[in-house]
Amino acid sequence: MSPRPVVLAATLALLAAPPPSRADNAAEAKARRVDALVEAYRQIGQFNGSVLVAEKGAVLLKKGYGLAQMEWGIPNTADTRFRLGSITKQFTATLVLRQVEQGRIRLDGKLSDYLPDYRPDTGQKVTVHHLLTHTSGIPSYTDSATFFSEVSRDPYPVDEFVKKFCSGDLEFEPGSKFHYDNSGYFLLGALLEKVSGRSYEQLLREEILDPLGMKDTGYDRGETVLPHRAAGYERDLAGYRNAPYLDMSLPYAAGALYSTVEDLYRWDQALYGTAVLSEASKERMFTPFLEGYAYGWNVRTIPEGEPEAGRKEIAHGGGINGFNTLIRRVPDDHGLIVLLNNTGTTALGAIARGIRDVLAGREPTPPKQGIAEAIAPVLFEQGAAAAVARYHALKTTRAADFGFEEFRLNTMGYQLLGRDRADDAIAIFKLNVEAFPRSGNVHDSLGEAYLKAGQKDLAMASYRRSLELNPSNQNARDILKKLEAPAP
Repeated sequence: MSPRPVVLAATLALLAAPPPSRADNAAEAKARRVDALVEAYRQIGQFNGSVLVAEKGAVLLKKGYGLAQMEWGIPNTADTRFRLGSITKQFTATLVLRQVEQGRIRLDGKLSDYLPDYRPDTGQKVTVHHLLTHTSGIPSYTDSATFFSEVSRDPYPVDEFVKKFCSGDLEFEPGSKFHYDNSGYFLLGALLEKVSGRSYEQLLREEILDPLGMKDTGYDRGETVLPHRAAGYERDLAGYRNAPYLDMSLPYAAGALYSTVEDLYRWDQALYGTAVLSEASKERMFTPFLEGYAYGWNVRTIPEGEPEAGRKEIAHGGGINGFNTLIRRVPDDHGLIVLLNNTGTTALGAIARGIRDVLAGREPTPPKQGIAEAIAPVLFEQGAAAAVARYHALKTTRAADFGFEEFRLNTMGYQLLGRDRADDAIAIFKLNVEAFPRSGNVHDSLGEAYLKAGQKDLAMASYRRSLELNPSNQNARDILKKLEAPAP
């Protein structure tokens, strides 16, 4: 018999332990409860990585969980280096603001002022500010339906990639809407290289990393032998597998950095001083615009009912093949949570919320097994109809025991598509549409499954519904254009 249920029960018992007595060391008691919470997530396969939690500027917990390298059983530690994904964007924004301070870039300067070869009809409309705030209207290259399948393994020089993948027709008037845009931050990297005369990697090293002593952070390259590098994995319906290869020249200034929890703590601490940016530049960087997005950061006022209500939260997540990450700061309290995970998509927001509850002396919500993991065995043994029935039964009788978030069934559907089980994927995506009828994303996913199954009319209906719910869904628009085009 596996000892895992006993261990998990013991972990949850520690998590549910009462707040520390006066005789206890409060910081140590909080650290034990945070550790127990993260360990509970690890035991059900929802976290595998490294964590750092700081309160009032002091590190409360710094620890690795699970494995950095599964084939050799090498554990994650506080020194393990992880790919950061879009946490990179705050470093790119900082480099831009440093060039603003030095008079080489203006935030209201036009893209064409710095990249004169860029298409002028767009370059004369889009400003640096638009690129920083995801309001440029330039299509994001990662929105393309074929990017990951046809492009992501191939290296590209910066100029060539800009011309081929970051120069599409505007989707909306610059400044009028928010649409998360990796092309915008790729263009910022190209712009930085032009105005500085240095590569993005060199600029990053000389302007930020070396001055701050961030020796475990850098621009990731697949060919580099990098000590303490975590391998990236993704959790399939049958277990873990190696994440698909991605050439790191493509995320570039939008997502190509690696780091450790310790170095991100150094970064957090530096942002309280002026070693990297002046007070005026930091004020600019942390001022939110559309959808609460500032320069490389999401900024919000924490609402009533949550820990730290009324304070400003500055945060950003990241996701890149085999990794997802989160850095969350509360400057008023010098609070910091860093979560770096090397097993693909997982609920880092829920883990961070549980940590916040512990720090506030509240009882955190225990982690829940994902509903996909609960119904997948039924699907493989008894078929999709039985899996759907199992889903409804669990949602009716044990809803509190499972995680029913949108991403869980969506991930399962794509895993089934990857196994060439399009009919099963359709059943799961339809179930997700039933649960989240107002989500443009789930209708888009269902359309993709219908298309793979050769059901063109149903695919078009799903894509049209996705566009109604999310008019900025360029992927749906592009596919509909192809499907509606008259046959040659």
